[in-house]
Amino acid sequence: MKPLHWIGSALADLRAFPEDARRVGGHNLHLLQLGFEAEDWKPMPTVGAGVYEIRIHTATEHRIFYVAKFEEAVYALHCFEKKSQRTPTRDLELGRSRYRTLLRERRTRNE
Repeated sequence: MKPLHWIGSALADLRAFPEDARRVGGHNLHLLQLGFEAEDWKPMPTVGAGVYEIRIHTATEHRIFYVAKFEEAVYALHCFEKKSQRTPTRDLELGRSRYRTLLRERRTRNE
């Protein structure tokens, strides 16, 4: 089972979700750790290569940006409530920023 690493405030943000959304998100992240696909996901190439989002449909919509392509871990980049059809620019930018940080940290560790 791959460990799950949280980037930035992703864990605190997930903990702020309503209980039903937290449960669905946690279950899907656990599936990723076991090497399976999330139940409802979508690629997010605008955030970064290999970045996907878990789509959580409860009374409100929630999303989790993640990367599972690396051998060492699954990385949760950003967790947020989605209030409109389009993903807000600030959420995309935050996901991109955290993805770039992750890539820099991995490069530094491997040098």
